[in-house]
Amino acid sequence: MKILHGFFAFFIMTTIGFSQSKQNENFIVENGVSEQLAQFRKKQISDVQYELSFEIPNQKNEDINSSLTVNLNLSDLDKPLVLDFKEKTQNVKSVSANGKNISIIHENGHIVIPVENLISGKNAISISFIAGNLSLNRNDDFLYTLLVPDRASTLFPCFDQPDLKATYKLSLSVPKDWSVLAGADVKEKVEKGDFTSYAFGESDKMSTYLFSFVAGKFKSVTQKPGLEMTFLYRENNPEKIKVSTDTIFNLHQQSLDFLEKYTNYKFPFQKLDFASIPVFQYGGMEHVGAIQYRESTLFLDNSATDSEKLNRAKLIAHETSHMWFGDLVTMKWFNDVWMKEVFANFMADKIMNPIFPKINHNLQFFSTHYASAYAEDRSLGTHPIRQHLANLKDAGSLYGAMIYNKAPIMMRQLEVSMGKDAFQKGIQKYIQKYANDNADWNNLVEILDAETPLDMKKWSEVWVNKSGRAIFSDKIEYDTQNKIKKFEIFQKAEDKSNNVWPQRIQIGFVYPKFVEFFTINIEDKKTSILQPIGFKKPIAIVYNYDGFGYGVFPINGNNLDYISELKYEMPRASSYSNLYENTLIGNVSPEKAFDCFFKGIQTEENELVLRIVSNNLNTIYWRFFTEKQQSKVQKQLEDVLYSRLQANLSANIKKKLFGLFSSIAYSDSTKAKLYQIWNKEIVIPNLKLNEDDFTNMAMSLAIFKHEKAEEILEKTRTTIANPDKKKRFEFLLPSLSKDESVRSAFIESLKDDANREKEAWVSVGLANVNHPLRQESAQKYIRFSLDLVEEIQRTGDIFFPKDWLDNTVGRYSSKYAFDEVERFLKENPNFSPILKRKLLMSTDLLYKAQNIKKETE
Repeated sequence: MKILHGFFAFFIMTTIGFSQSKQNENFIVENGVSEQLAQFRKKQISDVQYELSFEIPNQKNEDINSSLTVNLNLSDLDKPLVLDFKEKTQNVKSVSANGKNISIIHENGHIVIPVENLISGKNAISISFIAGNLSLNRNDDFLYTLLVPDRASTLFPCFDQPDLKATYKLSLSVPKDWSVLAGADVKEKVEKGDFTSYAFGESDKMSTYLFSFVAGKFKSVTQKPGLEMTFLYRENNPEKIKVSTDTIFNLHQQSLDFLEKYTNYKFPFQKLDFASIPVFQYGGMEHVGAIQYRESTLFLDNSATDSEKLNRAKLIAHETSHMWFGDLVTMKWFNDVWMKEVFANFMADKIMNPIFPKINHNLQFFSTHYASAYAEDRSLGTHPIRQHLANLKDAGSLYGAMIYNKAPIMMRQLEVSMGKDAFQKGIQKYIQKYANDNADWNNLVEILDAETPLDMKKWSEVWVNKSGRAIFSDKIEYDTQNKIKKFEIFQKAEDKSNNVWPQRIQIGFVYPKFVEFFTINIEDKKTSILQPIGFKKPIAIVYNYDGFGYGVFPINGNNLDYISELKYEMPRASSYSNLYENTLIGNVSPEKAFDCFFKGIQTEENELVLRIVSNNLNTIYWRFFTEKQQSKVQKQLEDVLYSRLQANLSANIKKKLFGLFSSIAYSDSTKAKLYQIWNKEIVIPNLKLNEDDFTNMAMSLAIFKHEKAEEILEKTRTTIANPDKKKRFEFLLPSLSKDESVRSAFIESLKDDANREKEAWVSVGLANVNHPLRQESAQKYIRFSLDLVEEIQRTGDIFFPKDWLDNTVGRYSSKYAFDEVERFLKENPNFSPILKRKLLMSTDLLYKAQNIKKETE
């Protein structure tokens, strides 16, 4: 078969013109999928069906021979047909159009079918190819596809844009002892020697990023908690399997039941099966008919805390919610990817209410979303929830806390402003109107606008299309009897813009025996509040009392003792969070904040609040305290934590306290206690530890330079029963070595993208090498990490560039690291703006530490 290479092919590619709308604007077929190309293809192409076949060999380094026939209707023959295939040209073996072999034109990640080979109406394009490996996640005895956001075209030729939905007929040939899972049921199974061929039925209509299959050595279980579901897994711990399996099925069914009722729309697909994968990059992925999960999140044992159980339930609810929000109704373009994620998170939070009736779900929402949203929104790299996207090749950069955490906060404010009934009615209309189709934010705004007197366009302009958060201040005047005579609240944007975020907040006035609170609506930069006029001067004022507000609120840094004594957990959580944010912007000293958090860990008995307290204390200790300050408080902190572990507390509280204890147990005496716990010489009452906890202790002891570190690590390696977990631990061993040269070799090995395939493992390894106690020797690799980040973005999955930065330079707070970042940015003026934002997010605490530490030294 003739293949066009070199200048001639490039000439063909770069002179293809496309018209956009009624304009005669031409553009080249560039790398990725440009917005112009996507818009043209949406008009040109319809009724797409893919017939795909993959032959999976025994060895993961062998090629996967594959074939494709794509059936489609064409309405415009003025321009060629362009398929996306981001692989080497030699991977394309043959191309035929409507039964005739044609020359292969493959350039800039696209296969072009010339006009003369096309007909108006129905067309069939057949391609023989070698499947790309980038998103195939091949392991020795299993593999899985992960094609979000624009990775389908790295696996097979396709129209890789979300608004060209299609159905799929898939055939797989796999080693005979492997199981398979895809978006439709198996219709035929044929054994052929050492391999088995599976033919699947035609799938439901879906976008390319939602196509998937899993194949490998998995165990399988099928249950029918309502809808019949099949579950593939590799976990081999009998206790975890026994304790978790029924719950996993029931959580899916409970989520389905809620969503059908809330949306007034029946489950829209043929099936809801799922697979758990040990090395999965994300928490989960909502593939139609075949959801994928990270195995460690699903399988819990009797040591699991309420938070871990809640996290599992939320993850399942999140992915199930996507069946309606994302899979049934899909964004037109990936600039609105946030819409599917905000609804998945927002619905997951609602689904938790009946499943966990004893949990304070307002507190759960707050503890899940606020810290992560603030972490990015306060940084120099912040961006709006909705971003511009010119080309799908950059779609992965849109993911982050703005989508997953700030957007649900925004959506909750919107629901409160509209009213729950009006909001739900609008969502039902949205689902009904755009089912099996695509929609954008403006489509939803139009529907919601009809259900509320709220000016939706104005409201969404600041919340959705602008970045940043509000910094609030107050002005209170008292009369001669110490009663309030004037109360004003001021709002200014942290980024010095003129943005004003309309929102509802609650304020609590704390008195010796009671709290007086009221709710206000803030619409402008200045708000005069009448409710508290005549109130006596309180002990303290708690802004954002119910945790609905978003921003940094006034707090008196000289009067913090009241926080731990607040009766209700929500205002305690909100106050602890607000204290931390005020510390970061310089309103409260780190010493005073630490003292308040230190008091909190001695008294707090709510697991979610304790998580906020302990995380903030840990950050101040490691990131903002000097070595002298750390030495001053370390022994007292260790002693208090160990003493609390002996107290009569719930298992959930003890687990959280133990996590904090083990993170700072590096003094000789406390390190000895941690070793005794690891070696099971000491058993702390009601502290439930599992194999993963003992593995984590072993890693901490190695980082803390325990004298028996090598023995500890070897014993841990030999006692890990799960083969996937053993491989992970063996991968991490070099990052734990006491030998600096071994750790350096580990870092150097990450130049090779083959050594970065297990991204979650790499992130842990980087965190081990860049632990604060090792940074003096590791800091020489900061520049190495920065220089490699563009390569990381090119080869890694959507969250990996940020994870890479978080666990390298993002771990530091030193002047040396700060100077390295500044030097890198100065020497690379053309550094990707997208990655620069990620870098500035990851180094937010590094930048803030320069001022905070300067003030304390």
